[in-house]
Amino acid sequence: MKVKDVIWALQEFAPEKIQESWDNSGFMVGDREAVVNKVLLALDCTEEIVAEAIDMGANLIITHHPLIFKGLKSVGNDTYVERVVKTLIKQDISLYSIHTNVDKVPDGVSGLMADKLSLRNREILNADKDPGQGLGIVGDLENPMDVVAFIGMVKDKFGLKWIRSSDPVKEMISRIALCGGSGSSLIGAAWASGAQVYISGDISYHNFFCEPGFMVMDIGHYESEIGVLDLIKEIILKKIPNFAVCKSNKNNNPIHYH
Repeated sequence: MKVKDVIWALQEFAPEKIQESWDNSGFMVGDREAVVNKVLLALDCTEEIVAEAIDMGANLIITHHPLIFKGLKSVGNDTYVERVVKTLIKQDISLYSIHTNVDKVPDGVSGLMADKLSLRNREILNADKDPGQGLGIVGDLENPMDVVAFIGMVKDKFGLKWIRSSDPVKEMISRIALCGGSGSSLIGAAWASGAQVYISGDISYHNFFCEPGFMVMDIGHYESEIGVLDLIKEIILKKIPNFAVCKSNKNNNPIHYH
């Protein structure tokens, strides 16, 4: 099995061409023709992840977030990105990232979030011109809930100790919009969709001022996306059964709560 064969399995599910214009999904480092011994899956490619790959003999790392967003001017020791690139090259480890392209397919990151809440009657929140793809999901709960019960369910389903939200709505909640990662740009679309709640991450202060009957809920960037690693593993193993695909034990949230 070669690196390009594993990439092909992911490309078939979420083609690189549908990624956002600012994104840098795709092949980062390495050799597409290299034979793959083992794959390590991570949300981000950090020095700890690379060390884990070396220890377990994995020579392909697949991440959700790209390591390189803009061109590097040097590859030295000044930043962790430079050090990671250098180590990957020295250790003959390839790196591939599947980011906003897997955000934009209905069964991708936002679809996984919608699954956790058992949303029905789903639609893409911010659809592209091409049918069947876009950012975010909007759908209906199986049964309306008051805000206290809904917050409790969200905490339980996403394994959260706390959430950040705007002023809780007073009405029963039935329609939910959501988007994994940094979703502040879709708050307007969520409000227009008729949702009473919009769930995402990285929501800034001023976005918590909401219209009556609508609230935003920030569950965290990491927390909203970490489930994508199980999806990536499932996609690969469906196409390439009996293959060594491991989730990293070093997938640590870079944000610490005290």
